[in-house]
Formats: sequence, structure tokens, C-alpha cells
Amino acid sequence: MAARLLLTRRLVQLLIGLFLYGIAIALMVRAGIGLSPWDVLAQGLSLKTGIPFGFVTNLVGLVVLAFWIPLRQRPGLGTVLNVLLVGPSAQLGLDLLPQQTELWAQVLFFVAGLAMLAVATGLYIGPRLGPGPRDGLMTGLHARTGRPIWMVRTAIEVTVLIVGWVLGGNVGIGTLAFALLVGPLCSVTLPFFAIRLPQDAATTAARLESELEGTAEQSAGLEDEQDAVRFDVRDGILLESDRSAHDRFARADSPFVQGPQPDRAPRPPRTPDASRPSRIVAAHWLDDRITRRPRHP
Repeated sequence: MAARLLLTRRLVQLLIGLFLYGIAIALMVRAGIGLSPWDVLAQGLSLKTGIPFGFVTNLVGLVVLAFWIPLRQRPGLGTVLNVLLVGPSAQLGLDLLPQQTELWAQVLFFVAGLAMLAVATGLYIGPRLGPGPRDGLMTGLHARTGRPIWMVRTAIEVTVLIVGWVLGGNVGIGTLAFALLVGPLCSVTLPFFAIRLPQDAATTAARLESELEGTAEQSAGLEDEQDAVRFDVRDGILLESDRSAHDRFARADSPFVQGPQPDRAPRPPRTPDASRPSRIVAAHWLDDRITRRPRHP
């Protein structure tokens, strides 16, 4: 019964987070002072095709999810619901909210949207039910190409931003503000809404968790990182860079961090005399790094 209640809580929190995420996007669209790169693309496509913004958001998510197939990643429940629900909630917000033209109202709408998006991000990432489609694309390309994750992420977002801008999407001061503020804001909301799973959820229910979370990479390498901790959020994955972070090989007992990858050959064990320090980006969902508490008692 306790496991069912926990799963119910995770699903409810996921749904609330995805709904609020769409409303937050609508607030920033109605502010009219700039959007995130993916929303710039969706808005540009909407303007060129005449298709409603919310439906375009769904279509973009589906196209991105299709790229998971050659990358051999299986989406989690949260991934699928992200593709299906964020667009309709964003369209609902656009239907209810008026376009703002006064500067003070534009700033107010954008700030409210950005704050709500940070809360929504914490809500839908906290249940750990799978990364968003865009993050799966990012980490999948990193795993397949071997390029540093910062390079893959930058290439994707710059390309998306340029295409959206050419199509007529709104690029402005809000775009810059989003890039600078979304990470720090989400680093506050993510630990607050993170759901700590009991130890038995990681053992007796591991198969169910694997089905719900999918096989998208939950951690990925980042070259040339320093020892300082830095957090970054991209649509469903918390990236933590820290040379002293847990090695993925040392965390093989956790199905939430390193799930099975049947299409990949097993990695060789680490040798004791390895001289290169570990430099990885690990998604530990903030349990043990921000709160400084171990995942399992």
C-alpha cells in the first residue's frame, strides 16, 4: 500500500508540474520580451504555419522524441507525458491570458512565468519518472558521438534559437534573462520538491522503476570540469559537475542513476592505479549532494 501511495504522489506531482510548465510558457509568450530557445522555435513555426502554438509544441516534442530511436533510448512515463501535456496547457494559458504591451506588465508577466517555470521544473523532475525529450536528445548525442555535453547542448540550443529567430520567433532580453536565471532558480526548487524514494523502492521494485523511468542517460561525462560544484537544468535532467562526485561505476547499485543499457557493451572495471581524476556529470537528483544526506539510510 505504501508503494502505491508513493507512486500516486509521484504521478500527481508530475502532472501538476507539467501543467504549470505550460502555463509558465504562456505567461512568457504573452510578455513578449523574449523566450527560451525551444519556445522561440515553436513560436516561429506557429507564425509560419498558422498552427496553434500549443500544438506546435507537441509536434516539436514528438519530432525530438523520434530522434531517440536511432540513439536507442527508451522514454520514461514522464517523457511521454511531457510531450503530450505541456503543449495543451500552454495553449490553454494563451487562450486565457491577454497579450501585454505595457513594459511594466510585460516584465511582470515574464517574471511570473519564469518563477512558475522554476517551480514546475522542480515538481515534474522531483518524481524521477524520466527525462524530458530534449534532454534525452542531448545526453543521447553525447553518449553516441563522444562530444562533451556542453558542446552538444550549446550546438542544439544555438541551432534551435537561430532557426526560431529566422522563422519570426521572439528573441529579446527575456531570452538572455531566461538563460541566466533558470539554472539558479531551479537549483532552489529542485531540492524542495525532490521525492526521496525508500531503499526498498530501489531493490524490490527495480523492474517497475526501470519501466517508468526509461533508459535515457541519467548521467553523462563533461570534460575539463573543475572541482567546484555547478548545477544546470535542461528540461528534465539535473546535471551536477563535481570532480569529487560519485563515480557511476561506484553507484552501480542504484537503478535510478545507471539503468541497464542492453545495446551497449559493458564498461571495463576501473583499475586501482588509474591516474586520471574522475570528471563526470552525475544526475543524483539533489538527494545526496545539495542536502548533504545519503540517499539510503
